[in-house]
Amino acid sequence: EEETIFHKMVKGYIPVDKIYEDEDVLAFKDINPQAPFHCLVIPRKMQGLSSLAKATDEHKDILGKLMLAVAKIAEKNKLEKGFRTVINTGQEGGQTVNYIHIHILAGRELKWPPAGTQ
Repeated sequence: EEETIFHKMVKGYIPVDKIYEDEDVLAFKDINPQAPFHCLVIPRKMQGLSSLAKATDEHKDILGKLMLAVAKIAEKNKLEKGFRTVINTGQEGGQTVNYIHIHILAGRELKWPPAGTQ
């Protein structure tokens, strides 16, 4: 398992602008925001989940905890007008860090399909 920038963030070697944390999940502001509100939600332990494509039955618990963290973050940050969650998977899916993570984007109207997909 390669050490990624997210491993270093979880360990505290690289500072993050935390917006949520619990014993299993860490969320922080994206350093290159694509919306007025843009954060990343990651598990504290990767557990072999370099991408969603690697998920197995053993990952049900942490995947559920990540989704529940998204709901808590949305409520805490008053995203009642709506938000988008994105899990980029693989090179063609736009994944740039091989560590599962969820993007939460909000604060503006998000179009469908996303830019560049037409």
